[in-house]
Amino acid sequence: MGYLPENHTDFIFSVLCEELGFFGGFILLFLFFNLIWRGIRIAVQAKDKTDTLIAVGLLAMLLFHVLENIGMNLGIMPIAGIPLPFISFGGTAMITNLIAIGILSSIWVHRQGIMF
Repeated sequence: MGYLPENHTDFIFSVLCEELGFFGGFILLFLFFNLIWRGIRIAVQAKDKTDTLIAVGLLAMLLFHVLENIGMNLGIMPIAGIPLPFISFGGTAMITNLIAIGILSSIWVHRQGIMF
């Protein structure tokens, strides 16, 4: 209907909920919760403090992006132009999120010493 100013970038969560309904929005929130939960497990089981701090920092970035974007879609946060991770249109944000997930995966793989 044209009510949203930038529906393909900043307000993609509201468009997704409009198209898929409550269940689709709930599934997306569950997937983000699962991603954050696994990241917390990675941070807790990291082999040293540096890996833990890196994991927590990357999780904080992802969590802030999710909360800010969904909050601005609901009208409880200011519109800041922060994309929804892995959903919103934008190449730089997607590359940054993929690098963050890659670093988290590397921390998870290297939590124990490499055994040959």
